This record gives sequence, C-alpha cells and structure tokens, in this order.
Amino acid sequence: MRRKFLVFQHTPWEKPGRHLWNSAKKRRITLDVVRLWQDPVPETSGHDAVIVLGGTPNVSDEDEYPFLRAEKEAIRKSITLNKPYLGFCLGHQLLGDVLGAKVEPNFCRSIGFIEGRITRDGKNHPIFNNIPTTITLFKWHSQAVIPPLPKELEILATSADCQIESISLKGRPHITGFQFDNYAAAYPDVCEWIEGDRDWLEKSGMDFDALRRTAREQEQLMGAQFELIFDNFANLVYRE
Repeated sequence: MRRKFLVFQHTPWEKPGRHLWNSAKKRRITLDVVRLWQDPVPETSGHDAVIVLGGTPNVSDEDEYPFLRAEKEAIRKSITLNKPYLGFCLGHQLLGDVLGAKVEPNFCRSIGFIEGRITRDGKNHPIFNNIPTTITLFKWHSQAVIPPLPKELEILATSADCQIESISLKGRPHITGFQFDNYAAAYPDVCEWIEGDRDWLEKSGMDFDALRRTAREQEQLMGAQFELIFDNFANLVYRE
C-alpha cells in the first residue's frame, strides 16, 4: 500500500526542505505538495497524514491570503477525522488557531539557530522519543501561539525566544505543532530562505553571513535530529 503525506506549502521559497524530503524518502513516504497560492485546498481524506509548512502569512491575513479560510477548514476537518497532523511555524500557529488558542505577535522576532528545551510533557510525548532535553531549533517567525492555552493542548517545548515552541492535543499525540522550521535547516535551504525573505530579514538586523555559516556547521546535526523526529511522527501515523 502506498504511503503518502499531504503537504501544504504557503510561500514559493519555503518549500519542503532537504531534511523533510530525505526523511520521507528513507521511510518510503511520498510527499504530495500543494502550493496553496496557486492550487486549491484539497480534501485530506486520501492521505495518511497532513504536514503544514511555514510561510509568509499570519493566521489572521485571510483578506490578503484567501486560501487561509479553506486551509483552516481543511485542518478542522482533518482533526475531526483524527488524521495525523504535523505543523511547522505557520502550520503550528494554524493548528493553535483552529483549536482556540491565541496567535499574536511574539515578544521578539526569532530568527536563526537557537537552543530549545523539551518540557516535562514533551519528554513523555512520543514525538520526542530519543531526542535530548535541549534541542537546536531553526527559527523564522515574529508571530507565536500565546498562553494561556485551551485545556485540550499541552506545551512540549519552550525557549528563551518563545514560550510555546511546540503543542499537541492531549491524548492525541499524532496531532502536533512545532514553532520551529527544522525541516528546512539544511544549508542550501537556509540560503534560499535568506534570498526569498531578504527584506524582512534586513529589518531584523540579521547577519546573513553568520546565519549561512551556522547553517553549514549545524547541517549534519540538524538532519540527523530531524530524521528522528520524522521517524517518531511516522511511527505514530502507522503505529509501528
């Protein structure tokens, strides 16, 4: 039986990164990518899981990005169907939004490679099996899911840059969001993101050379770490 995940992409340069492609290939999982700025939002029922990537829109930007309305409805339906869901950055924020959490400007712009910490709930969550308590995060956002959370959600990870780095539905560990973008932390992907988002980064005072240098230094570690997380998610999807 063919294994396939549906992937929602929001911005041309923020596509599935090399770490995501490589991890899926090793598990023989096909990624069916939908480019939401040009393609209609499909039904999710024909896929084993939904992955929602990061991107330029904020969750409230429905007038500027009309596809967000249909995307949110698709996410609601997938949760009703209990379909496995993994969201990154905007995908994490959309998960929080449809489940009743607040998504607002974070207290800082979080960009680049930082240290995150797995919470007590995170240590008990299967998505972080075999992941150390401190974890390197690749960050690219100014919005965030803001506490307090609805009682149905738990916090799996945190950092000095952002209080809520990961959320999950209690009792449904296959529905999880990450504020970080580790799927695209490979050096070539980071370089592409820098060029695609140059104007926003310049307003943040980002040192492009330092960011590229760190991406190259961290590439192997980030790839191995992401593969573990992806394997943990795939095990939840297929109950292996």
